[in-house]
Amino acid sequence: MAKLLYSAIMSLDGYIADQNGNFDWSMPDDEVHSFVNGLENHVGTYLLGRRMYEVMVFWETVPAGPDVPPVERDFAESWLRKDKVVYSRTLDKAASARTRIEREFDPEAVRRMKIEAAEDLSISGPDLASHAFRAGLVDECQFFVSPVVVGGGKRFLPEDVKVDLELLDERRFGNGVVYLRYRVAGG
Repeated sequence: MAKLLYSAIMSLDGYIADQNGNFDWSMPDDEVHSFVNGLENHVGTYLLGRRMYEVMVFWETVPAGPDVPPVERDFAESWLRKDKVVYSRTLDKAASARTRIEREFDPEAVRRMKIEAAEDLSISGPDLASHAFRAGLVDECQFFVSPVVVGGGKRFLPEDVKVDLELLDERRFGNGVVYLRYRVAGG
């Protein structure tokens, strides 16, 4: 059975975007980006909220030319190979290949996807992830903690989600980012 992974890049104080919606402080350097690319090799399907999808669909249009850094080209090629499920009540159609729109998050449908999948699933976007946590679907968390305090904004998880975690792995990068991988206790 495939695992459902929640991945997030966040500030030290637990936000994925600041009060103005900015997340430019979270852009990975080549070392971090290369590491992320390696993690993504084990993912076959992305589960995305609408806002996260609108950010990530950028990877659908990255040119393949020599002006694009290799780590970005690699991620873009990986993005194109993955299936995407976007949970949105407002999107009429997908702006990317291999993408379907779902109007509601259905925990039973995600359970079936985990059973049937040959590769892991990755869920992104804190609102969507909160539904998966509440349903007991998340198996692991992969957090990239950026060395910045933004003072408020969009939390990486809503305050009403309680999850016990067991540390599986950690890594420090040259730019001060720390990777933390946790298993959801009891999962």
